[in-house]
Amino acid sequence: MKQNLPRFLLGLLVLAMLLGHAAGFYRIGFIERFDAIIYDTKVRLTMPRNVDERLVILDIDEKSLAEVGRWPWNRERMATLMNKLFDRNGIALLGFDIVFAEPDASSGLPVLESLAKKEGREAGVIQAVLKGLRPTLDYDALFAAALQKRPIVLGYYLSSKEDGTSSGALPAPTLPAGTFSGRNIAFTSWPHFGGNLPAFQKNAASGGHFNPMVDLDGISRRVPMLAEHNGAYYESLSLAMVRALLGSPNLVPGYAEGSGGDKGYAGLEWLDLPTARGTLRIPVDENVAALIPYRGFQGSYKYISASDVLADRVPAEQLKGKIVIMGTTAPGLMDLRATPVASTYPGVEIHANLISGMLDGAIKYRPAYVLGADVLLVLVAGGVMVFLLPLLSPLRASIVALIVLLFLLSVNLAFWHAGNMVLPLAAGLLLVALLYALNMSWGYFVESKAKRQFTELFGQYVPPELVDEMAKNPEGYSMEGRKAELTVLFSDIRGFTTISEGLQPDQLATLMNLYLGAMTEVVRKHRGTLDKYIGDAIMAFWGAPVGDAEHARHAVITALEMQQALHGLNQDLLAKGWPELKIGVGVNTGSMTVGDMGSKVRKAYTVMGDAVNLGSRLEGITKQYGVGIIVGDGTRDLTRKDFVYRELDRVRVKGKAEPVGIFEPVGLEGQVAQDDLEELKLWNQSLRAYRAQDWDQAEVMLLNLSRMRQCYLYDLYAKRIAHCRLAPPGEGWDGVTTFETK
Repeated sequence: MKQNLPRFLLGLLVLAMLLGHAAGFYRIGFIERFDAIIYDTKVRLTMPRNVDERLVILDIDEKSLAEVGRWPWNRERMATLMNKLFDRNGIALLGFDIVFAEPDASSGLPVLESLAKKEGREAGVIQAVLKGLRPTLDYDALFAAALQKRPIVLGYYLSSKEDGTSSGALPAPTLPAGTFSGRNIAFTSWPHFGGNLPAFQKNAASGGHFNPMVDLDGISRRVPMLAEHNGAYYESLSLAMVRALLGSPNLVPGYAEGSGGDKGYAGLEWLDLPTARGTLRIPVDENVAALIPYRGFQGSYKYISASDVLADRVPAEQLKGKIVIMGTTAPGLMDLRATPVASTYPGVEIHANLISGMLDGAIKYRPAYVLGADVLLVLVAGGVMVFLLPLLSPLRASIVALIVLLFLLSVNLAFWHAGNMVLPLAAGLLLVALLYALNMSWGYFVESKAKRQFTELFGQYVPPELVDEMAKNPEGYSMEGRKAELTVLFSDIRGFTTISEGLQPDQLATLMNLYLGAMTEVVRKHRGTLDKYIGDAIMAFWGAPVGDAEHARHAVITALEMQQALHGLNQDLLAKGWPELKIGVGVNTGSMTVGDMGSKVRKAYTVMGDAVNLGSRLEGITKQYGVGIIVGDGTRDLTRKDFVYRELDRVRVKGKAEPVGIFEPVGLEGQVAQDDLEELKLWNQSLRAYRAQDWDQAEVMLLNLSRMRQCYLYDLYAKRIAHCRLAPPGEGWDGVTTFETK
């Protein structure tokens, strides 16, 4: 756990940084830009991409400019267009994404009026003629008359230029000054405007601004539904058209419960339009802006050329009952905008998308409480990854990161589709990416370095899987010398000198590589630490550097499997015509000193002590008893529940004053045949008789054992009994055999 502390702390630092952004304590620019990119991607992937037949865009396109003339057209022609739209084609509503800010002098009326003001007989004639022609030459009056008593919404623009001026007339404000008194709402405020001529605005049903809210990256994603000018509040063109379509209901601000006050959350989250059929709700954000619900790429609405309407080339049924927005797609008229769905998108279609979204209730919204949702998701995702990833393997960490990533995406898309709600996602995705990268890079650069160090220190002794385990907690391991109860194993090839003399050098080298490789594999399989090769001998121990509560058991299993592996190896050696190998194995458990020992020239991680020396001597006397494995009584005491043992003798070896019991492991408990158990029972009885100096009883039992199977051990004790008959050991004899050499 200690080695993971730096990763935990770094992970918590990343989590805290992104939580601060998610909670709004500060804003990180590139995360906001990433969120905008994600939002744009979701818009493109989820937009319906169908045509809304309710709306038609009356397009001042290149064709119209070619046929009718350059823009602006004279108002007499515009009046004719109005009459054709309503009288011939029967449209339901008309909105203008155009401003009529300047008087129309194209009829020559101003010139005639100027001449009529001069003195002389000609002026009188002109005045008389002008009186009759004025109704037909006053194009602005004709257009104003065409607007009157018709559901027509004029557009205008608002301006924030410091040195700007205002022109034209605004419609009556949608909500008067003071409506939002006491609430700290971040309205978009413009000091200037460019409106329509007063006569036009007076005769029109209403008006609305067509200002988008362009984000810092230049993309139009929102339109302010209400904008503030001189303290009053003015609606957008799209909202004005929807209100006109619904019979001009009053606009009712909607507040979140418990909000309000200068210091608290302002709480304006929607605008309601009460109608006889119910309330139409329009969600807005903190700027009282609505997200544009893009229906698709350009062409999500039917476009009809204005020149075709003027020339009566459009069947009336194509426009009957339709909502019509007049605007332009002609590049020269500069009404193209950058949007999430296209880099050049007609501004008139933005208003159409908003109208469709309001009527369908399809406008996505981003209320203030999504801040809390984002914080919660980042906290949950970050908490899982910060505390889990350092504890997992790279594969499992990758799986967890993928699960967290899918969780964030699923929750975000569920809110998007089911709740029409926009949740930030960038902070969560960035958190997953950063924490995953942090843990993977930490594992690669830091842990791999620790692992390399451990491999250098222990890799030649310890199995790779134990090196991996040690590298997880490097502080827990040391090369320093220490006392510990461990189990040591020695093995040696019998008659190796004779074998080596009968082989060529290259054959001997190959044989040794095969033998040592097979035996080492068994040692490592059972978590043993390979100490050294001493010629044909192998020394290994268990319990260090990695602690092993079952060190004695693992050592005995290794000894048994070494004998089994040798049997398989001998088959290959005999097939090559090489001699068969036999080995003796000694295993002993006891207190030893373990650590990195040696000189400045060379050191080795090894064990030392009386228990180690005894293990070596036990291997040396295996041939004295004709057995392959001998374990000391310390090993036997720790493993008597796991193995069936045959007691061989009690011996006093060189360097040890006290006698020790020696045992041969017969096999695992529960896996020894019944006949072998019966033989073992009879052997134990004969051994007790021998130690009691009951030579006759012991001899009879050994004879019976020899009839069961030929065994060097039985012959050994028969010879001892014969010797004791000739030279009785006396009263103080304890049955201990002394070995003065290895």
